[in-house]
Amino acid sequence: MLLVIDVGNTNITLGVFDEDKIVGTYRITTKVSRTSDEFGLLFCDLLHVKEIERTSIDSVIIASVVPAIMYSLTSAIIKYLGITPLIIGAGTKTGIKILTANAKEVGADRIVDLVAAFEEYRGPVFVIDFGTATTYDLVTEDGKFTAGITSPGIRISANALWNDTAKLPEIEILKPDSILAKDTVSSMQAGLVYGTIGATEYIIKKVKEESKLENLKVVATGGLGKIIADATDMIDIYDPNLTLKGLRYIYLKNS
Repeated sequence: MLLVIDVGNTNITLGVFDEDKIVGTYRITTKVSRTSDEFGLLFCDLLHVKEIERTSIDSVIIASVVPAIMYSLTSAIIKYLGITPLIIGAGTKTGIKILTANAKEVGADRIVDLVAAFEEYRGPVFVIDFGTATTYDLVTEDGKFTAGITSPGIRISANALWNDTAKLPEIEILKPDSILAKDTVSSMQAGLVYGTIGATEYIIKKVKEESKLENLKVVATGGLGKIIADATDMIDIYDPNLTLKGLRYIYLKNS
């Protein structure tokens, strides 16, 4: 079995593949200082919950945008699973040609999403990942990454509201029934969610207009992506496991 690990700024997402089938998914917080033993015991416990023997894991691949935890994380995998993981970086085969100004600046998380979207849905495809930051990436019909857009994620915007204002409370991020809010909590929810929907629709519209790709498929992923995808007909597909699938595709290209 293949263990795939996506290390994001907010969460670490793990998935276990048996051939092409996902048999387990897990999510843990990134912003916690952990030793290699803590990581190792946590991973073993998570696998045990889904009745997956750690000895059945024979390969591991990691995409990370958080270098600070990589030593402990890698050490845990070597110590507890007996596997040296493949870490996505320069020289990793992806099948995607990066045509942006500085290819080395493109995060591993974005590349993984692009690979998955292209392999699953073909091009041209526009990939939106509603993560800590919201990223929008364009892949052409022949697998070329030509443009990317980055904006504050919905949770970053929410944190700014309640951390940088004296009287606004911390709230759950939900789509209220109406944008015509009647109280503080629903007014914040309306601004966050409807504001993100509006920004998303406008960016999709402008990308289609400037790229002249009217047949562009729009694929969304990310923890809060379903809230947005369910509220607009401009997103064609919501795939919660897009990143995990991308890690598997990259592993297959490099094995």
